[in-house]
Amino acid sequence: MQEITSINNDLVKQTVKFQQKKYRDKDGKFLLEGAKCVKEAFDANLVFDYAFVLKEKAGSFKYLGNKLILTNEAVLKKISTTDTPPDIVAVAYKKIYNLSDLKNAKKVVLLENIKDLGNLGTILRTSIAFSADGVVLYGKECADVYNPKCVRASVGNLWKIPVLYIEQYEILKKFFSSYERVATLPRTNTFLKNFEVDTPMLVMFGAEADGLSKELIDFATKKVKIEMADSVESLNLSVSSAVVLYKLFL
Repeated sequence: MQEITSINNDLVKQTVKFQQKKYRDKDGKFLLEGAKCVKEAFDANLVFDYAFVLKEKAGSFKYLGNKLILTNEAVLKKISTTDTPPDIVAVAYKKIYNLSDLKNAKKVVLLENIKDLGNLGTILRTSIAFSADGVVLYGKECADVYNPKCVRASVGNLWKIPVLYIEQYEILKKFFSSYERVATLPRTNTFLKNFEVDTPMLVMFGAEADGLSKELIDFATKKVKIEMADSVESLNLSVSSAVVLYKLFL
C-alpha cells in the first residue's frame, strides 16, 4: 500500500487544488471528507480516484482497496477544508446528470441562483428525505454542489438523486411545460395549509436574499406561501423548503 507523508508531495498539492471550483470543473473530480461521507459515496457507486487515510485508521476503510494511500495528520490537515482534519479525505469523480435523468420524475425541486453552500447542501438532504425525484439548479449564479462545504452539508446525500444545472429559460420552459409549477412566495393569497397540487410538479424556491425572479413567478401555474406569525417576516430558505416539501411531497 502506497504511503505519502510529505505535504510537498505532488499528489498532495494536486489534491489541495480540488478545494477550488476551476480545478474540480477541469478534472471532473471533487473532495470527500470524513468516514461517513466516503462510505455513503462508496455505497452509491461513485468512482474513487484515491483516498488519503490516517495510517492507524486504514483498517476501517479496507473496502476502498488499492485506492488507499497511507498518510499522517499533517497531510490530512493540508488537503482538508475543515478546522479539524478527518481520518480520511478522498477524491472521487463527479456524477454528471442531464435532463434525460428526469424523464420519469414526478416531484422536482428547483432552486434559483442559490449561493449559500450550507443552505444548498441542507436542501439537497431535505429533498431526498421527502422523496424528491430530482433537483434543478437554475440560473448562472448557483453555487457549486461539489464545493466541500456543500458536500459536507448534504451529509452523503448529494449523489442519491439527479442534481443538474439549467441556465437557459427556454430549456426549463420546454421540459417542464406539462408540470404543475409551484412558486413559493412570501406574499400570495394561498396558504400552504390549504394547498393541494397534482403530480408531476416542479416546486420552485428563490435565493434567500432575492426570492424568485419575475420570470419564474410568471412561469408558475400555482403560487403558495407558508402561514406564520405576523411578527416574523420570513424563514431561512432551508427551513422553508423543509416545511413546503414535507407538505407537498409526502
